Amino acid sequence: MEDAAAPNSGSEFNPGARRGKSIDECQDMIRRSFRNPIVKFLMEQMEKSGCRVGDNFFKAVVCTGPVAGGYTKGRGITVCSNYLTIQDEVNQVVIHELIHAYDECRAKNLDWTNCAHHACSEIRAGHLSGDCHFKRELLRGFIKLRGHEQECIKRRVLKSLRGNPYCSEVAAKDAMEAVWDTCYNDTKPFDRAP
Repeated sequence: MEDAAAPNSGSEFNPGARRGKSIDECQDMIRRSFRNPIVKFLMEQMEKSGCRVGDNFFKAVVCTGPVAGGYTKGRGITVCSNYLTIQDEVNQVVIHELIHAYDECRAKNLDWTNCAHHACSEIRAGHLSGDCHFKRELLRGFIKLRGHEQECIKRRVLKSLRGNPYCSEVAAKDAMEAVWDTCYNDTKPFDRAP
């Protein structure tokens, strides 16, 4: 799923989750996700920003790496059918990846090979998608009562940036720390984090 010219931003999958659906079942689940209010809102905001989200923008695929989905510039969103089993998981991946797509649409100069740009979009997607809500972290086996959300987002940002061939471990951490406050507090297109 990675493209050397434009690394994708992938959603982390839960290694403890049951394995998968067929591509057709997953494609149906993607279509059902369009009824989710947050998915609808993000798609509307993309259209308002001049970025068309056509029928081929979302695609169910079989993935080889441990990711639930990804966004790739010029290709759209992929959802990994073999790692997802329930509608909520598909909704979550679609929301997370739509935030990346929105970022690409909004910031015409977003460069996925730039560690700071990639980190910023991952911070926003982690914060705004609900990836790090307490119940999701609990299901992943991470139990912490205070500060779990920011810790989770940081962990997931670094994991995603490890997949970017342009970002070393040190560069990824430095980039994340440099953009953290600005990107964590940037809730566009929402008024506040959902």
